[in-house]
Amino acid sequence: MVEAFVGRLDGAPVGERRRWSDEFKAQAVTAALEPGINVSALARRLGISPPQLFGWRRAFLNKQSQGCPTTSPEPLVELVVGEVTIRVGVDINEAALQRIIRAVRSA
Repeated sequence: MVEAFVGRLDGAPVGERRRWSDEFKAQAVTAALEPGINVSALARRLGISPPQLFGWRRAFLNKQSQGCPTTSPEPLVELVVGEVTIRVGVDINEAALQRIIRAVRSA
């Protein structure tokens, strides 16, 4: 008698593969390129694996060094209010930023 068991093998991926938008990748790479940033800590804070962020950063730097026309990632401003991290583009106006901070503080 032969018995077969179909199940997950040890080491097999759990769940589906996640996809990240180009905008998210660009923002993550911009933050990773900031001077003095700990890329591994940043990756964990963003909810991605450090090797993934290192790979995105390496790919971006390779494109730049090859002279490929690429849009540079939008610079971000990161604010920490209590336990919440707020990331906004540098082009946000003051009134909108104040509304966001008030909403986070009241939550």
